[in-house]
Amino acid sequence: MATTDTRLVSLDVFRGITIAGMVLVNNPGSWEHIYWPLEHAQWSGWTPTDLVFPFFVFIIGVAIPLAFARRIESGGSKRDLYLKIIRRTIIIFAIGLFLNGLPDFGLADYRIPGVLQRLAVCYFFASIIFLNTKYRTQIAIAIGLLIFYWLLVRLVPAPGFAAGDLTKEGSLPSYVDRVVFGPHVWAQARVYDPEGILSTIPAISTALIGVLTGTWLRTERTRYEKAAGMFVVGAVCVAIGWAWNAFFPINKALWTSSYVLFTGGLALQFLSICYWLIDIQGYRRWAKPFEVFGLNAIALYVVADVIAMLLGVIKVGGEPVGGWIYDHLFASWASPINASLAMAICFVLVCLGLMWILYNRKIFLKV
Repeated sequence: MATTDTRLVSLDVFRGITIAGMVLVNNPGSWEHIYWPLEHAQWSGWTPTDLVFPFFVFIIGVAIPLAFARRIESGGSKRDLYLKIIRRTIIIFAIGLFLNGLPDFGLADYRIPGVLQRLAVCYFFASIIFLNTKYRTQIAIAIGLLIFYWLLVRLVPAPGFAAGDLTKEGSLPSYVDRVVFGPHVWAQARVYDPEGILSTIPAISTALIGVLTGTWLRTERTRYEKAAGMFVVGAVCVAIGWAWNAFFPINKALWTSSYVLFTGGLALQFLSICYWLIDIQGYRRWAKPFEVFGLNAIALYVVADVIAMLLGVIKVGGEPVGGWIYDHLFASWASPINASLAMAICFVLVCLGLMWILYNRKIFLKV
């Protein structure tokens, strides 16, 4: 039941499904053998994997009104909330920097941007906007950021490239990332960073879509009206994003405005379905593993990264232990692509076991 004093279980489950998806796609047995839905689009376009990150940003936005509004209504001061926002932003950003440095923390090419860093920045700005504006202004800001980013990327050329160039090397966001970060960008790309500076602008709009959703869930409307409203608005966003794709292609790395609306709409619809199944109909047993994941999402993110690092660093007979496990325990009986998927699923299950231990002991690591 979605009230101001009851935890929204569907949001925890949605968060859990999303983090489970992230762990699954980030840890295949072999990067050379992956089913296409578990790979990112090469550049423009999308796959199911490209929904994971914007869903996270959306979720962090939904949680803002649900958490802050209760604090304000109970007499908490805005000053305390600002301090909490700053503290949480710094901690999330710092965890991201720490994980980027594993295992050797080489400063020469230490990557500065990252997934958690973008989440921290989006959380900070979405929180400040929520505390200081009404929902109409939040809608205007979200739309304004999308239009501003579209015009900026389309009309302002990167030096040496034409205006509106959307290639990996020639886009304005890519150029800004190279100038500001230099070698401290994503090592696999070098000419751009998928969590770069300019592309974080529209990502704030993704968080604001979540903020508006969280505000909607706190209204006095019936639960059925809330579920229907999210689904319908989500469909509208998907349609507009898909139409905008013709002029500003859906692109995760650039976090284009069409990508924001398309993925934000799908996030709304997915949350609507979870809300209807779990908080309205009460079908919760199937969702328990995802609730366990969702209640310790940051812990799971860190644990999964550390385990993946250890699998690459620890050697067995001169071979990374991760490769040894893939070759001897999975590729020995399954085709390469199925062995890769099987190892990824087992990785998720191991993480689930660790998170379930925390859950049973009522340990929930928050920042």
